[in-house]
Amino acid sequence: MQPPDWAIREIQQRTVLFLNHVLQQEPEAQQRLVRQQGRVALFQWRFVTMKFVATPAGLLDLAPEGAEPELTLSVTEESPFGLARAAFTGEKPAVRIEGDVQLAAEVNWLVDHVRWDVEDDLARLIGDVPAHTIATGARRVVDALRRFVGERSGKAGGSAGAE
Repeated sequence: MQPPDWAIREIQQRTVLFLNHVLQQEPEAQQRLVRQQGRVALFQWRFVTMKFVATPAGLLDLAPEGAEPELTLSVTEESPFGLARAAFTGEKPAVRIEGDVQLAAEVNWLVDHVRWDVEDDLARLIGDVPAHTIATGARRVVDALRRFVGERSGKAGGSAGAE
């Protein structure tokens, strides 16, 4: 079952707003996107598809209907649990890349170097000390989950400790 078109469009708009918020914290990322302005990339995962276009401001927008992508990024991991496991272990999900090599290299740089500073955003809302306390606790939880997922993956594959 797929959500209605209006809900999909709203989710896409919110995704663009979030990505731009993160990009605005990284001037080098914006400079790199300025060089790619007007270029369109298509992101696909299961039934989710989004076409992004780089803007003259070095941000992203949804590409207009009918825009032909110069780059297609298709996440090949079908399972949401597989994606979550990859995220918790710090791995990139498997992605099939088709299209422009230069644009693909810029997208790869963004994925490797741009991170959301959750603690900084939280500090704007509740102050530095509480934000730091919450962020430290969250990092501990994520680290514990990573260890747990890593241990479970090792047991499931029977290759724990073998390299």
